[in-house]
Amino acid sequence: MADLYVDGEWREPMAGGRREIRCPADGTLSATVSEGTRPDTEAAIAAARRAFDEGPWPRTPERERGAFLLRTADLIERDAKEFARAESLDTGKRLVESEYDIADVVSCFRYYGGIGGTDAGRVVDTGRDDAVSRVVHEPVGVCALITPWNYPLLQASWKVAPALLAGNTFVLKPSELTPSTSILLMRALEEAGLPAGAGNLVLGPGPEVGAPLSENPAVDMVSFTGGPETGRRIMAAAAATVKKVALELGGKNPNVIFADADFETAVDFALTAVFLHSGQVCSAGARLIVEDSVHDRFVDE
Repeated sequence: MADLYVDGEWREPMAGGRREIRCPADGTLSATVSEGTRPDTEAAIAAARRAFDEGPWPRTPERERGAFLLRTADLIERDAKEFARAESLDTGKRLVESEYDIADVVSCFRYYGGIGGTDAGRVVDTGRDDAVSRVVHEPVGVCALITPWNYPLLQASWKVAPALLAGNTFVLKPSELTPSTSILLMRALEEAGLPAGAGNLVLGPGPEVGAPLSENPAVDMVSFTGGPETGRRIMAAAAATVKKVALELGGKNPNVIFADADFETAVDFALTAVFLHSGQVCSAGARLIVEDSVHDRFVDE
């Protein structure tokens, strides 16, 4: 089955590549998907560029774009079991965690769908009664959306939903390890009526498929969630064409425990912080800083 979505069509990769997706929990084969190359990404960028410059999406009233997101949310909710199963097979996380994630995805699309058409801009006081100054926002253009493997669909929804509401077009490049729910998302967007080229999906490794997204001058913004090393490369490549760049590169912040904290609650939160999704969370509490007087008791617990 063709898994790349470019200019409103499901396509096989130009080089005919395929990739096996294996569940990290036990190594079993969960899917075999298309594997793109640089020309596939360049075709997707060109489609998004045409759709933004000439297509209907940026010129669709914001309230209608919001209604589209609400339709998409309904479709994801309808197929929530399929989405959750695919997410668990790709990531190895417990099914109940994937079900929580898909519910959050639905909420994300409903949130952005619900605020469509509510922003009338910000009025700035000019100090004159005969002049009105209003700050309004316009879509930035073609957005490259690059997402990680730990929360594949949730990370995609945080990028796709606001990008579409604002009137942008996009190219989505999920982690090559966890592409299944991004494919399902594009099928939902297609069913909801997304115009050709407004949303595009490319699959494959970052150096081959992702790199053109930060280099190509037809891309106006790159949004990346992942590791600092890749983030630095994206920022450097994007600088050549002065793209807007949004980078979320992980935290690993400590939990700080003082002696007067509720002891059992602090222990529970510290365990959740480091073991939720087997610790594969970009804000995981990988360190503890504990006040001396409760240190030994806390560590023993």
